[in-house]
Amino acid sequence: MPFMETADKVTMHYEDEGSGFPLVFVHGWAMSGKVWAFQKPLADHFRLITLDLRGHGKSSAAPGYAFSDFAADLAALFDRLGLERAALVGWSLGAQVALEAVPLLGDRVVALVLVAGTPKFTTADGWPHGLPSHEARGLGLRLKRAYDATLGDFFRQMFAEGELSHDQYQRIVREIVIPRPLPDPGAVQACLVTLAGGDHRNLLPAIAAPTLVIHGDRDAICSPGAGRYLAEGIPGARFLSVEGTGHAPFLSHPERFNQELSRFLAEVIGRD
Repeated sequence: MPFMETADKVTMHYEDEGSGFPLVFVHGWAMSGKVWAFQKPLADHFRLITLDLRGHGKSSAAPGYAFSDFAADLAALFDRLGLERAALVGWSLGAQVALEAVPLLGDRVVALVLVAGTPKFTTADGWPHGLPSHEARGLGLRLKRAYDATLGDFFRQMFAEGELSHDQYQRIVREIVIPRPLPDPGAVQACLVTLAGGDHRNLLPAIAAPTLVIHGDRDAICSPGAGRYLAEGIPGARFLSVEGTGHAPFLSHPERFNQELSRFLAEVIGRD
């Protein structure tokens, strides 16, 4: 079970399996690297690396949870594993971590995939594609009153009505929700504050890596408009809308997600 220690003494857990071109997966808020379980078939053709963000999964709690801290952890992982060329796949919070990390990693990121992402989580003047700030604060209050129940409610909100069959939902609960360690409550609250204050819009024009933006057209957590903004703001990016899908298309439609990811990477690697 691989671990590494960061410069600020945080113990980070990661998993590394398969062989071939490396794919580094970054999970979302209050989740862990376990969320990518349905992407394991990709290990037949790629090297799959999943990281538990600080305070999440089997990684330890940390003194700070700024986007700069997450990005530094990701850069340290690249250094630890000697990754000179890799694809970076970020979901939700992980998409913003990826955006923050790209300037640190430079041309080591040869492909970028942003899943259900946004450059700014909360609304602001001129930015209608976020969650209202009072809703983010309300989520924090509910976490203080009923931590487990609030996380459960948030997880269910990731899926659109009718998106999952009973069997699909039970499989996700059995293989992803139950096995994952609950994140540190302090980390969850701190990351919510980080999300509410983050803004990566100014970074988009400088991204040079070929980029695929994947977004469910019924995402109630990160607006589809935010995904379109990412695709329009990153030079040459392409946008894939997944119909009838909420915040986690890689869970509800794993076969299609894996196919689209593989197709995109084959194009990028083939011309690199």
